[in-house]
Amino acid sequence: MTRKKIQVWLPLLFSITMIAGMYLGYKMRDNMPGKPFFFTEKRRPVQEIMDLINNRYVDEVQIGALADTAIQAMLSKLDPHSVFIPAEELQQVNEDLAGKFFGIGIEFNIYDDTLHVTNVLTDGPGFKAGLLTGDKFIAIDDSAVAGNKTTADVFRKMLRGDRGVKVMITYLRDNQKKQVSITRDAIPLSSVDASYMMTKEIGFIKLNKFSSVTYREFMEALEKLKKAGLQKLVLDLRGNGGGILQEAVDIADEFLDGDKLITYTEGKHVDKTEYRCRRVGQFEKGALVVLTDEGTASASEVLIGALQDWDRASIVGRRTFGKGLVQEQFDLSDKSALRLTIARYYTPIGRSIQRSYANGDQAYYDEINDRIHGETIPDSVQHKNDKIYKTRGGKIVYGNGGITPDYMIAYDTAGFSKNTAMIYSNGTIGSFAYHYYLQNISQLKSFKTPEAFITGFNFNDNGWKQFIAAAAKDSVDLTKTGGSEKTGLINRIKSSIARHLWRNEGFFEVMNTMDNGVAKAMELLQKQ
Repeated sequence: MTRKKIQVWLPLLFSITMIAGMYLGYKMRDNMPGKPFFFTEKRRPVQEIMDLINNRYVDEVQIGALADTAIQAMLSKLDPHSVFIPAEELQQVNEDLAGKFFGIGIEFNIYDDTLHVTNVLTDGPGFKAGLLTGDKFIAIDDSAVAGNKTTADVFRKMLRGDRGVKVMITYLRDNQKKQVSITRDAIPLSSVDASYMMTKEIGFIKLNKFSSVTYREFMEALEKLKKAGLQKLVLDLRGNGGGILQEAVDIADEFLDGDKLITYTEGKHVDKTEYRCRRVGQFEKGALVVLTDEGTASASEVLIGALQDWDRASIVGRRTFGKGLVQEQFDLSDKSALRLTIARYYTPIGRSIQRSYANGDQAYYDEINDRIHGETIPDSVQHKNDKIYKTRGGKIVYGNGGITPDYMIAYDTAGFSKNTAMIYSNGTIGSFAYHYYLQNISQLKSFKTPEAFITGFNFNDNGWKQFIAAAAKDSVDLTKTGGSEKTGLINRIKSSIARHLWRNEGFFEVMNTMDNGVAKAMELLQKQ
């Protein structure tokens, strides 16, 4: 073969040789567990171990589940809020942040091993199909679901699905079997549990989270209250575990004027970012009280921190959770996700309110339970390791341990006996209220508003006797219960009945009539 011909065929010969080498190398790999044919950097022992287990372990191994466990163990060495979200859980997490899911628009509970409809969303798919409170599901599509230990999680998976897809429901109403086809549609997960006027000038808004629709829903509630005469506001963030930072920033902007700093974030791999007021707020001047507790966290603390640092609101309740870390969610190739801490956030005067997690996750979360019984007045809050700051108005505030309220409302342990704890853990009140509603629906429907219900509904001695009998079925003896414990239980029963009439709005409007935090907020606002 001449030199010229060799030059022409040389690239092809090289290609054939490379392909043959790759093939032989791929075949050889099977006899070399843990040693991939190509690699560009030194492999870590964790990957080598996973490969060895996969290729050499004596029994069959669910390598995916093993990998998930390894990831979670690795993240546990970082901080309590960097978490791995398995693929099967990611949809629900994303739905919560998006503020909606696709379903049929009902609330339900399981009584006597059967799904009972406890509420139907007005104008939702179930409402349009004619479902009513009290309907009992016996089949969903071709699957029997009554009397076979179907769990709430399984029911949710069966009822939710893609938008526009039909689901066939077979149910009982007044012992008659009925069937209806319902087309799934968008079901909102509202951030606003309640918004109403408590007096002619004092309004109340309760937010349960910060999703992608929270700011819009908050503004709708605020505008409605302003039209009703709002001058002063109680903003209830108790139990609000946070969510999307920008939503909290936008709400803070409605309370603060000028271009005030609301918060800033900073991390090793993230540049400092400032969040400032950008618009004229809709409630920059009215008196404001914010309610907090140990469940108030993250984005909620961003909002509260800004309001406290600028002396814009009175904070009432218990010390907040103390989460000052910012997470970013990274979607992974197997449809799981990593929510990784990438920065810390700081209040306008530079406070980081993140609690120490040096002793591990267990101690980190146990500290919350210890607080409930240990903090009864502001002076009982321990600030030994907390950095001291001063607000623009000269008030002393603290960092490193959540946000301490200006007015402490202790956890109400008085009248909360072992029997009452069992009542709550057994779900006795919810079950009783549901059946009471169905048995007295005509009388209860005569109340057109929660306010009319509060003033006109009387849960009499006969009702209390019925509740004692219901509790006895759950092995709880309430025959000697009295005083504040009985009063508290009755108020919870009335609130739960109101929920069947007006959903969460009715529940909180009734509950607030005996809420110590709300009472303190009202006292402060009436003096301003």
